[in-house]
Amino acid sequence: MSRYAGHVQLVTTTFDGIRRGVTITAACSVSDDPATVLVCLNRHNAKNDLFLQSGIFSLNTLGSRHQALADAFSGRAQLTVEERFAAGDFDTLVTGAPVLVDALAAFDCRVVEVTRGTTHNVIFGEVVAVRFSDPGPALLYMHRDYHALGT
Repeated sequence: MSRYAGHVQLVTTTFDGIRRGVTITAACSVSDDPATVLVCLNRHNAKNDLFLQSGIFSLNTLGSRHQALADAFSGRAQLTVEERFAAGDFDTLVTGAPVLVDALAAFDCRVVEVTRGTTHNVIFGEVVAVRFSDPGPALLYMHRDYHALGT
């Protein structure tokens, strides 16, 4: 699977004052009417249950300028939750989920369905708000390394 190129995304949520963020490549658009995306999160990591408990998430599309942030939320850097969120500038849109201010695109979502896969939960979210920032090269992950795509 390391040869499968994936666009690097940061998925975030909050529930009862606890924030969670995870770097992922398993996310995509499902429908444009209603606007729906999906994210896949390892169900064997108990911390990811926060996404199910909250019923909200934001999907933040990362650019090549976000490589350090992707590392921070991937766990590579061994940072605390507070240190991870301090590595970027976050605010909220409609749901209250943390949204990366300068994400190439940020999709603020309410969970509408969860499907249990073999190792991952597939979480479908209806997009209730969207924000775009200045375009730039996208951040991809392939061959166990980051790559920039685009202008």
